[in-house]
Amino acid sequence: MTIRVVLADDQALLRATFRILIDSCSDMGVVAEAADGTEAVELTRAHHPDVVLMDIRMPGTDGLAATTAVCSDPDLSATRVLILTTFETEEYVARALRAGASGFLGKDVTADALLTAIRTVASGDALLSPLATRALITRFLATPAPGNHLAPPERLAVLTAREREVMALAAEGMSNHEIAERLVVSPLTVRSHIHRAMTKLHARDRAQLVVVAYQSGLVTP
Repeated sequence: MTIRVVLADDQALLRATFRILIDSCSDMGVVAEAADGTEAVELTRAHHPDVVLMDIRMPGTDGLAATTAVCSDPDLSATRVLILTTFETEEYVARALRAGASGFLGKDVTADALLTAIRTVASGDALLSPLATRALITRFLATPAPGNHLAPPERLAVLTAREREVMALAAEGMSNHEIAERLVVSPLTVRSHIHRAMTKLHARDRAQLVVVAYQSGLVTP
């Protein structure tokens, strides 16, 4: 199945470059381009893409506000947002993940890494981020933004002991293969536990599951 992508960036040349790169792949294609956040939200609602490649800094409505609008819309629950920006600061990463983004990459990412990121985010499989992700989680995600509340610990009561264990290891930044080696199980078993935990906690993807793990106190900095 083809991964349908919406590009949101105020630089036309950059959008054209991304379109050529994405359209060159047989398993994905660009369905629309937006030059600002408002247009990105409108086009996302019109096309229901699998992934929105979203720049943070755009005129008018920025990428963070657009990400919040997309991720809070129940009609767009299947759409994932991948933040791609030159402003790769921990604060921006934290705000993007709180807004509901599934991944975050700097614009200096290689072509192959970008395409892999789109595929990964589309599958809901992994938290994508720069090397500073672990520091980001401990410094920002464990503390809610003003006006937000921590996820109550009792929210995790719906999980089995194994699901909580796997979720905690994922929150520490471990991949499915690393978790499988730690628990002496298969990666497929780990993947099943992750997906069951996401379903029970109504998490859009692994990124949101990590946020819940920290905010509920399952994992602490």
